[in-house]
Formats: sequence, structure tokens, C-alpha cells
Amino acid sequence: MPVMNPMQEPCSIMAQPPFRSFLVPGQPVSHPDHPEWGEGVVQSAVGHRVTVMFPHAGKVVVNATVVHLTELS
Repeated sequence: MPVMNPMQEPCSIMAQPPFRSFLVPGQPVSHPDHPEWGEGVVQSAVGHRVTVMFPHAGKVVVNATVVHLTELS
């Protein structure tokens, strides 16, 4: 049985699959906390990092595990 260092975390966290955003480039979105930014367009979505161009805020990088962008039609 391996000896665990007291500072080590259990390995169960490592078993989770990496986060993948459901957003795709070109998709229109809005930020739930900043409606004044207007309708944004997803530029890229890599892992949890989603880059969105908003007309009234410019380019914003969002952590999609924290902020749940609203998909627009």
C-alpha cells in the first residue's frame, strides 16, 4: 500500500474529465452580470476560457466554469 504524504490530495479529483465549453466561435451570447455590454460574439472557446467580443466592452476572456454566458438566437 503506497504511503501518502499528509499534504497530498486524494486522486479522485484527477479522475474528472477536463471542462469543455458548449460555446462555438460565431455564436451570439450575453453576459448575465453585464447586460450593458450588449450582444457579444464568441471568438474562441478553449477549455474553460471563452473569448467574446462585446460591442460596449471590447474583447473579454470569460472563465466558463464561473460565468455562464447566455446563448442568444
